[in-house]
Parts: sequence; structure tokens; C-alpha cells
Amino acid sequence: MPAYLIARVHVTDAEKYDDYKKLSPAAIAAYGGRFLARGGAVETLEGEKEDRRVVLVEFPDMAAARAFYESPQYRAARAAREGAAKAQFIIVDGA
Repeated sequence: MPAYLIARVHVTDAEKYDDYKKLSPAAIAAYGGRFLARGGAVETLEGEKEDRRVVLVEFPDMAAARAFYESPQYRAARAAREGAAKAQFIIVDGA
């Protein structure tokens, strides 16, 4: 069953965040992930306005999503993101 990684990111240093954006796609692909949404326009339909960058990634399953997040490749990307953004990452099982 597919799993979805949802990230909501408040970018505080766009130039430094660009380094992270260059590193993360290879780490995602290495674990069978693919971007479904990557920082496009967001429209809040109900509740508090969402003004963060929203990213949605599909993985083959929860194990692959966890493996991606803990991988050496993605740890390097996370290190590049330090000081450039504050983020929330969650993974959910697909239906």
C-alpha cells in the first residue's frame, strides 16, 4: 500500500534552502519516492491559512518512506536545510 510523506516548510533563508532542494530529489528517488506536489500554490479552504511550502511525496509503503528519511543521503540534505527552514514532516498510509 502506498504511503505519503507530507512536509510543511517555512523557509527562512531561500538561498540556503536551494541547496537542500538540490539534494533531496535523489534521496527520494533512491527509495522509490516521487513528488506529487512540490511547493506549488496553496489555497486554504477551511481552518487557519496555510502559508508554508507544502510538499507531497508518494512512496511504495511506510517502510520505504521511513528508510528514505533515515538514509545517509537524506541526512545530508537535512543538514543542508539547517538554518534555512523550519519544517514538519509526517507520513501517512494510503487508502
